[in-house]
Amino acid sequence: MTMPERKPKGTRKGYTTGACSAAAARAAVQGLLNGRVPNTIDCVLPNGLDVAFKVEESFVQNDRAHAVIEKDAGDDPDCTNHARLTADVIWIEQPDTIVLQGGEGIGQITRPGLGLAVGDPAINPVPRKNIEDNIRLIAAEALKTRGLQVTISVPGGEEMAKKTLNYRLGIVGGISILGTTGIVHPYSTAAFRASVVQGVEVAANQGQASVVLTTGGRTEKFVMRELPELDESCFVQMGDFLTPALDAADHCGIQNIIIGGMVGKLTKMAQGETITHAGRAPVDVELVADIARGIGAPGDVCEAIAAQETARYASECMAELGLEHAFHVELARRVIATLENRYPGRFHISVLVCDFDGNKLAEAGRI
Repeated sequence: MTMPERKPKGTRKGYTTGACSAAAARAAVQGLLNGRVPNTIDCVLPNGLDVAFKVEESFVQNDRAHAVIEKDAGDDPDCTNHARLTADVIWIEQPDTIVLQGGEGIGQITRPGLGLAVGDPAINPVPRKNIEDNIRLIAAEALKTRGLQVTISVPGGEEMAKKTLNYRLGIVGGISILGTTGIVHPYSTAAFRASVVQGVEVAANQGQASVVLTTGGRTEKFVMRELPELDESCFVQMGDFLTPALDAADHCGIQNIIIGGMVGKLTKMAQGETITHAGRAPVDVELVADIARGIGAPGDVCEAIAAQETARYASECMAELGLEHAFHVELARRVIATLENRYPGRFHISVLVCDFDGNKLAEAGRI
């Protein structure tokens, strides 16, 4: 394995806080197993890639091991670029058990709606699984007789979190450990925006009548399963760049637009955001509360939705009430109405909605 090569400015990918945490945890466990933490550590990312990370700091002492991986965000630097993702591991007397804890600089969940229990550290489900998977790859034999406690921390994480929307989401005390693939794409760069436009142009140049715009890898896999009749060139990962994608389609004369997304990004589209990045603007919870009210949700539930900060919370509430499908159909219709108002008479827009596991929830428009 080799360290990631440097690429021209604007195109170089980086690694998520989740990937760096998994690498730090694997390095520390390797230290417990061998008595010494290696200088570099291989880590399998959630997308299956095997990457070597440099260990910046480490020690093994009194049955405790410590390892630090510094995050390289590539050409999409944010407040966590160069953060020192730290893992401290110890043995515990619970065979085949890995206990994951949040230490200094890791946020704590204080509100529902984030896919994690209130009181848990803000380590998202995919990174949690990736950390455990990497540990089990090297410690399967040792775990037959004992377990491991793994504490992830980020020195300075509480200060970093002030530059995020965590406080709006009820995540206090630090940053979140994130990442569904392990890779940070340069979404905020002109290079990525240009690649979105190019993707639409490729579809047009191949004579495609439709373009399918998705917000990421999971939504793309979902719509590809739903629309197997479409050529691969029709599918464009637009990331957060909805407006550049639609402007390109308009310029190329593609009228049939299909959008695949999840509740959070779709809510941003419905409320008229032209760039749907989480850091650009908060979710309009009054909008999702209004949707809930319109499909017959009880008043107290709608008030609770309006008091929260995530569209996901509204989705979870609707699922409990048996209104999940109706809620997402109406959300999809709101997206269509907003975009048709912005591009009057220029597109036939359809929306496919999936959950966070890629399962279909609803559709609207002429799919």
